[in-house]
Amino acid sequence: MLRTTLFSLFALGLTACMHFDTLEDTLVMQTHARDWRDEVIYQVLIDRFSDGDDGNNYLLDRENMARYHGGDWVGLEQRLDYIEDLGVTTLWISPVIKNIETDANVDGYHGYWAVDLTKPNLHFGDLNALRSLVAAAHDRDMLVVIDIVTNHMGQLFFYDMNLNGVPDIQLSGTGMRPQGSPVPDGFDQSGFTHLTEYDPDFNPDGIQAFTSLGPAGIAPIIFPYNPKTGHVTPMPEIFARPDTYNRKGRTFNYDDPQQLLTGDFPGGLKDVNTTRYDVKVAMVDAYARWIELSDADGFRIDTVKHVEREFWRYFTQRVRQRLAKQGKTKFFMFGEAFDGDDVLVGQFTKNDPPSAEELKQYADNKDPGPTITGDQLDSAFYFPQHYRGFRNVMLDAGSTQELADLWAQKTTNYGTTPPAQSAGIAPYKVLVNFIDNHDVARFLYWASQNKVDKSPARQRALLHNALLLLFTAEGIPCLYYGTEQEFRGGNDPSNREDMWRPLPYLGQTSAPRPYDTGGPTFQWVQRLTGLRAAYPALRRGDAKVVYSTAHTADEPDAGIFAFERTGGDTPTYALVVLNTNQTHASSTKFEDMTMKVSAPKGAVLVDVLGDKQKFTVAGDGTLELSLAPVTGMVLVPQQDVK
Repeated sequence: MLRTTLFSLFALGLTACMHFDTLEDTLVMQTHARDWRDEVIYQVLIDRFSDGDDGNNYLLDRENMARYHGGDWVGLEQRLDYIEDLGVTTLWISPVIKNIETDANVDGYHGYWAVDLTKPNLHFGDLNALRSLVAAAHDRDMLVVIDIVTNHMGQLFFYDMNLNGVPDIQLSGTGMRPQGSPVPDGFDQSGFTHLTEYDPDFNPDGIQAFTSLGPAGIAPIIFPYNPKTGHVTPMPEIFARPDTYNRKGRTFNYDDPQQLLTGDFPGGLKDVNTTRYDVKVAMVDAYARWIELSDADGFRIDTVKHVEREFWRYFTQRVRQRLAKQGKTKFFMFGEAFDGDDVLVGQFTKNDPPSAEELKQYADNKDPGPTITGDQLDSAFYFPQHYRGFRNVMLDAGSTQELADLWAQKTTNYGTTPPAQSAGIAPYKVLVNFIDNHDVARFLYWASQNKVDKSPARQRALLHNALLLLFTAEGIPCLYYGTEQEFRGGNDPSNREDMWRPLPYLGQTSAPRPYDTGGPTFQWVQRLTGLRAAYPALRRGDAKVVYSTAHTADEPDAGIFAFERTGGDTPTYALVVLNTNQTHASSTKFEDMTMKVSAPKGAVLVDVLGDKQKFTVAGDGTLELSLAPVTGMVLVPQQDVK
């Protein structure tokens, strides 16, 4: 039900003066992070997780998935017991800054439509509520990662292409003649054109103006002012200037490098010219300030592939340096490149030396601080594994050799040296693993489309096996909120469900109480996080694939994938074995090929995930195991069992 309170009018006015200069003093920051490999991240879409404060419930429409639903920072803080019970150690929360309220009948509830980088989103709470959440998390030894966007702002302006001062949607031409009507000789039907001045197609020369008399040069842009919809003057001041933006229109071909880097993000999100020195400085100032105000521990960074690498060099290094001077070290920054191209995703984590032109820009602007080096992000959101591992292998029972081949490219495609003043771990070892998130359909949605078996039991088995890989693979596992409650929404926005509206568990007809901790998948996740905490090898050990196969049919090893976690800075050992085949039991043997492990000959390994069954490594170092379809094992040396 849509409801508007007096608070809405008050809030819209209050934020006009509530910016960095009037917010409370900077906190005394501390380094709360220890080793990021030990973390389990939980992604929370704040608006959809828990409503703890009725005072910020304005302009809600909970029956519309595109509108604000009322979740806030107070609500998340009130649910920390639930999250801690799950075994989570790090919260990744939605962007905290003020967004455009609503645009084209969709609200900025997700946080990616920035209008003012200096003000909090009052739908989520005020600064004190954010600080309280972060402090409460720290009291439980949890870390907090804040989502940020540097590529674009919200739909702040329109291109006045016909120079009439108002945002038009122009329709012209017939597109087709009425059925059966004659076409005179020498004539043809006119084409059909649909054009919106908020979101026109990309033009490499900039969006052009035209009138009835012909071309009229570069189209001016107009920032509308409408406090009701949140279209207000962007802040900091630099974002209210036309030359801050590339103004080339909407990207429609992501294979075109120019469109990728300078085009507006589809939906009218305005692309910022991140090659400008003053823009780089403004982004560092704005986002580092939120850490100074909140004491949060890291950034998840949106749309990194749409921003030049020169920006990432500057931004990451200056943020680290600024925070380190105030006591905040091991600050973790991982970026989202929504792409299955492993080389593309990895390039933002590699040491990539700046160009001479770049260095000259900093010299010309008398940039303070150390010389910019080639360091970039600490890590990346591991989208290639999402596609090739969790979808192709775990969901569709594809070749496990595909996942082994992907892992083999980590040290080639990702950074192998920690950036200076960073989290202190080589990027390829702390990639952020995930099954699904707010931008892709949930795993269980795709499992419900399974071609082999759509039964609830099979869907849950597929999810549980995928979760086993998520929590044991090298890197940092990231769980999307609601997965533990078996949420199964399709693509955005149906994958952004309310946590206070649980679905019945798979195969059941009645829904559990909200935030239930007794469900089968909650308890499975709890079990996996417990194993990860108990056995250091599952967190810090190097990963080595010891069995993979191209077989996907009736071969005896079809679907087997096995890897060891050992070495690195831990002497402990773990062996993870999965059968991703959906129709038959498979074993770690095919003809003359048998799994060979690095555990000592004669060592007794115990399956700590299952019923503590024991297996002995043969004299030749091999280990033959058989697993039922869509199941897995976690084996550790008998003397290490806890």
